Amino acid sequence: MLTKAGLAVLDALSAGRTATPSELAGETEYSQPHLYEILDELQSEGLVTETRESHNQRRVRATDHPVVEAYRDLRSKLGHVDWIEVLSPATLRVCWYLDEPRRASEIAERLGITRQGVHNALSPLKHRAMLSPSGPEYALSEDLSPLLEFARAVVRHDHRSRVREIAPSATVEWCDPKRALVRVQTPDDTTALQSATEWQLTGLAKFQEYGLQFFLVGEPAFWYAPEEELTPADVVCHTLVLDSGSRRVSYSMLLIEKLDIDQETLTETARWYDLETTVTALYRPLRGEFDASNNFPVFLPSESEFMALKEQYEVS
Repeated sequence: MLTKAGLAVLDALSAGRTATPSELAGETEYSQPHLYEILDELQSEGLVTETRESHNQRRVRATDHPVVEAYRDLRSKLGHVDWIEVLSPATLRVCWYLDEPRRASEIAERLGITRQGVHNALSPLKHRAMLSPSGPEYALSEDLSPLLEFARAVVRHDHRSRVREIAPSATVEWCDPKRALVRVQTPDDTTALQSATEWQLTGLAKFQEYGLQFFLVGEPAFWYAPEEELTPADVVCHTLVLDSGSRRVSYSMLLIEKLDIDQETLTETARWYDLETTVTALYRPLRGEFDASNNFPVFLPSESEFMALKEQYEVS
């Protein structure tokens, strides 16, 4: 996660200028040895690049990385705010959830922290009237969408950096501050993630553990949430996030039927993936309500197609 020190360096370089470590040390008030550590970390993550001048003097500049671009956009639209003072890693993680009104207790549960921890993270935003309170819920004010985009760019970059240390071909398909769903492109990267204790197979590749084995095209998907159990509801949602085509929808319905996954449980999980309407649609044919109009957010199988699939895979 981007630290306050790292943000201070990006802030100093955000206008496109170049600077030496000694110049940055003076501006940010961090010691020069510490600045070298910060710059090395930012460079390894692709956020800054450097050139060497005479006497091997380092001169650095910010790159066009998505995190840098998102911060530049934040500065250009809301430059009157001292973002170095406002933003901490904890505040950025909480900001991820402020795209809609949410209770502090809900955010705390999702992040695995205390409600007081959420309130502490929100405190710099509250003091600057950046939140839109709605009863006991909080969301970012409408004009703070650049802050939401910056928080999301930082979180996505954090997950991308983590997985690419193990699997260089990995791409992040979905994430929040504590979880990530990724794809890989090579068998070597699949093997590497299968051997990594913090990563789990998910999506269609996981169905075989429930007695449903399908032919996979390409490499399987993986899930990062080391502090949590991977549930069947998660697997259904991951399958649909990766591909909401008719084949994946039918297979997801088959898993729901086989494991008798409760609609309320799946809907609660699905809302974090913005899949509530899709899940509602899936349960209609599972209740026998096949509708020829197919006025749904996904393409659902016909009754005959689904019954044939159940028979094929011996799902009663």
